[in-house]
Amino acid sequence: MRKWLSKNIIRIYAGLALFYIFIPVAYTIVFSFNTSKKRNINWQGFTFDNWLNPCDADGICEALGNSLRIGFISTLISTVLGTMIAFAIGRYAFKGRSSVNLLIFLPMATPEIVLGASLLAMFLNLGINPGFWPTIIAHVMFCISFVVVTVKARIAGLDPKLEEAARDLYANEWETFRRITFPLVLPGVAAAALLAFALSFDDFIITNFNSGTVSTFPKFVWVSATRGVPPQANVVGSVMFLGALAIVILGQVVNRRKVR
Repeated sequence: MRKWLSKNIIRIYAGLALFYIFIPVAYTIVFSFNTSKKRNINWQGFTFDNWLNPCDADGICEALGNSLRIGFISTLISTVLGTMIAFAIGRYAFKGRSSVNLLIFLPMATPEIVLGASLLAMFLNLGINPGFWPTIIAHVMFCISFVVVTVKARIAGLDPKLEEAARDLYANEWETFRRITFPLVLPGVAAAALLAFALSFDDFIITNFNSGTVSTFPKFVWVSATRGVPPQANVVGSVMFLGALAIVILGQVVNRRKVR
């Protein structure tokens, strides 16, 4: 028994850790099929109606649409700007480079409640009311740091000999970037975009400060928690989880095919 434990202790620990992590996910998926209409706390029965009619809960689809729009726009802006900043920091030596590196990490290290309150105060001082676009600006501010860090790590791992070989074959700077550099960096850019979208879609504290009357999915869940989160919210959460899982599995399959 002791010999068997010494060989499998890591597997047992990993299994218990994964079980602990995925309990809330399993709860969300299972209770998305509950027949409860309002207080989705106790199991009452199995039904597919929640999946067939996800907009039955008042305001959930509007909140989900706002979260998706804010997520897509802020992800697009932060990915473009963050990628350019990552190339500037990772490839070029310029005055103030170390200071820029430090400033990039500040939004990541700043507590969300501080960042959200500071942005709200800034918008009010500028005469800008909280709403849709101030929320996007706030999301870009904290998403761009994660994009820079992710893309910069990918750039640091590139082999410069590949670009040198392209220039030796008479490719100019644009052709080298388009055919060699960008395809190699693209997986890092895609990973950064997915991370930025997940952070934007999931954010509540900064959004709650700067969104005003605009309802997002995290705000909808928080408001509904006082009277019972409807099962349709579990449906949305399950779809988002399964969609993210499908993207990860697809990426792994594509990478394995490329390796082969």
